[in-house]
Amino acid sequence: MQSACSPKTFRKTNYVCKSHVLALMSQCDVAFHRVFDRHGQVRLGMMRHMFVIIDTSRTMDDQDLKPNRLTSTLKLMEYFVDEYFDQNPISQIGIITSKNKRAEKLTDLAGNPKKHIAALKKAVDTVCGGEPSLYNSLSMAMETLKHMPGHASREVLVIFSSLTTCDPSNIYELIKTLKTLKIRVSVIGLSAEVRVCTVLTRETGGTYHVILDESHFRELLTYHVKPPPASSSSECSLIRMGFPQHTIASLTDQDSKPSFSMSHLDSSSGPSLTLGGYFCPQCRSKYTELPVECKVCGLTLVSAPHLARSFHHLFPLDPFPEVPLTDYKGERYRRLSFGLFVCSSSGSVWVKGGHFRGKKVLSVFLYILFYIV
Repeated sequence: MQSACSPKTFRKTNYVCKSHVLALMSQCDVAFHRVFDRHGQVRLGMMRHMFVIIDTSRTMDDQDLKPNRLTSTLKLMEYFVDEYFDQNPISQIGIITSKNKRAEKLTDLAGNPKKHIAALKKAVDTVCGGEPSLYNSLSMAMETLKHMPGHASREVLVIFSSLTTCDPSNIYELIKTLKTLKIRVSVIGLSAEVRVCTVLTRETGGTYHVILDESHFRELLTYHVKPPPASSSSECSLIRMGFPQHTIASLTDQDSKPSFSMSHLDSSSGPSLTLGGYFCPQCRSKYTELPVECKVCGLTLVSAPHLARSFHHLFPLDPFPEVPLTDYKGERYRRLSFGLFVCSSSGSVWVKGGHFRGKKVLSVFLYILFYIV
């Protein structure tokens, strides 16, 4: 809404702004209730291992999303990766692309968001072509996820643009294998609903949605940021973890010697000699990033702040109860046409657009509403 920037423009386009604001309020209401949609007293998959499969076939050149589907998808994926690691700091993610009936691994499973975002920015110049192969993409993700420990969550998120898939074998047999390995597959469709994706998500326990526009696309990606409920058959046991500190060796230190990192064994970039890194407290193997599972002794290596940030999913804040404006005994704002939200512990009053105490309104959205009315 460019007209929301200038008060003079408000007076000229008064009725137009009202319709835009009402439409925005309805979208915010749906998103608001989805945010507070809790799973209840269920176990959540805190340590997540997810592969994102991005369709880069010729249908990604369509311009129903501006400037095209590929550019819009990669831009939203950067937002998704950033939010994913903000909410799941001890989890890992990998990216796979599919075109010309083949699958290519863009990034391996890793816990470094900068690495994935840099790969997504380079993928903007990708030439889309051919048909995707859902079978080859899922097989590539399955070969890595099946070796993940039983207490971790195994997930695949497919961003599917094409209405067809060219597979070298029976994909329904692969779906049975994915179900046996407890790999949850979810699909976000950019065109229309596809039968094979419906069966895939239903059998593996995932979700299937088709986007309406770019804002809806972003909302669906946000839905996959929070940890999903863990399956009832997943392992529940104590996990041994190591908390290595980052060690930096000085170039002037005669005892310091450069060494290879174990993280480069599965990396396509090749090994490189470095002085510092994270050293496993059990076997002294070196890694360049956390979290990671030690390839020598199998110890899970994390940092203490990452573990503390993941803890908030176990004890989330209680949702604020909505209080109608007529029942609120405090400061009254007669121009508001929606309810208030009161914190049960502090008594602070919140509105969907912001927060206020007394007569001090801190929400720009409320200011826009006041000015229009």
